[in-house]
Amino acid sequence: MHPLDPLDAAMMAAELVSSPMHAGAVLILAPPADAGPAYVDELYRETLAANESIDPRLRRYPHRGVDTAGIWMWREYTTLDMSRHCLRRTISGGDGAFWQLIGELDAERLDRSGPMWMSYLIDGLDDGRFAFYIKVHHTLIDGVAGLRMIADALTSDPKRRSMPPFYADHTDDSALPRESTGLLSRLTAPVRALVDTATSGVGLIERVVTGELSTMVDGLVGYTTGWPFGAPYTRFNGRLGSERTVCAGSWSKQRIQAVQDSAGVTANDVVTAMVAGVVRLWLRDHGELPNQSLVGVCPITVRARRGEPSIDQHGNMFGLWLCPLGTNLDDPIARLGLIHRSMSEGKHWVAKRGSAASLLTNAASIAATVISPLLPFTPRIRTGFNIPISHVPGPSDEMYWNGAHVEEIYPVSTVYDGMALNVTTCSYSDRIGFGYAAGRDAMPDIDALIPLTEHCLAELESAVGVR
Repeated sequence: MHPLDPLDAAMMAAELVSSPMHAGAVLILAPPADAGPAYVDELYRETLAANESIDPRLRRYPHRGVDTAGIWMWREYTTLDMSRHCLRRTISGGDGAFWQLIGELDAERLDRSGPMWMSYLIDGLDDGRFAFYIKVHHTLIDGVAGLRMIADALTSDPKRRSMPPFYADHTDDSALPRESTGLLSRLTAPVRALVDTATSGVGLIERVVTGELSTMVDGLVGYTTGWPFGAPYTRFNGRLGSERTVCAGSWSKQRIQAVQDSAGVTANDVVTAMVAGVVRLWLRDHGELPNQSLVGVCPITVRARRGEPSIDQHGNMFGLWLCPLGTNLDDPIARLGLIHRSMSEGKHWVAKRGSAASLLTNAASIAATVISPLLPFTPRIRTGFNIPISHVPGPSDEMYWNGAHVEEIYPVSTVYDGMALNVTTCSYSDRIGFGYAAGRDAMPDIDALIPLTEHCLAELESAVGVR
């Protein structure tokens, strides 16, 4: 048995008083032309009957008891009852009913008595399509590695059949335990640093006394970024409630690239500006748009130099940047320019000082956002940031699973108290999927974000003159 690292143990404890800490993904698939009426049922039977070795990350589960002296430890199942982890659903009502079901499944906590993951094979979508929804607890695997695990079960060959299920073992046991690189881990990495160095208070005090933290903060002067308690309070910064809402849609890379090329920015800048416009319009329509700009928390990759360890070799090469979203600006080009300037500065700052410095510098903003909602008498005036926005690369080719065409891939990211709206995008082939997840109390009409996303892209196209 191996002990959980401090961050994973903290997540297990925090889940008892706060929100479930799993992340997921949705794959929308179209059956092959020769598929019979029982095609999806046959896929499900094959999934349960597959005689594949199971990914070791999906065999283990956290345990704490008298036998571990109250310490969280990893245990492992040698065999799993796949009928407990791979379930079948049929919906009536098309795509609207589907996303409602995803919200309901996302709200359910994973069973702690065994490996904390579930998959659902769901049919009944419009045009005869079906879907996979997979969710995994963040202590088992992070979002980036989870998407890679799913992609390993896909192929670019539409004729290939008898493919291994996503849970098949494609990993090396020596990779466990691992360093997390997913969005939740990036957001909560300061907790890891603070737990490791400040349990007695000595480590953090030493950093402050020697001026390390103040030097890093002083280095931000003149940059376009957010500051602790520098974001306006919005409904997204309160308690979640028990229910979830989810929606998703995809847009052409070609349209986004046309705006990118015309404006001289990056594709991620355009996507972030689209999200900023969406949130701005939604809050305005609800009479809640603050006069001050909302702030997004955005992961920044510090790419490994030649000879340095890569992410897969436990090199945690991610930093965080607080990016003003320009929601107080009417001009979409001004918002795009602000986001581009801030993210360009952020990439330079994180690359120069490293991911650890950015995580430590933003620790106060993280704490202000995720801890304040748990306190009964917190003033609703300021917060650390408003929305996590992340961009995840997916397969660059059209993919298939046992002959079924993967039409879309959408992330369903973690939402929890203080961050009741999470936006994650995933590139796939020639399009980019936008996955919106929220607490129902905060955003009951989440479906409105899809037409708003199209509106904001069209607005940018018109503003730069490419449409």
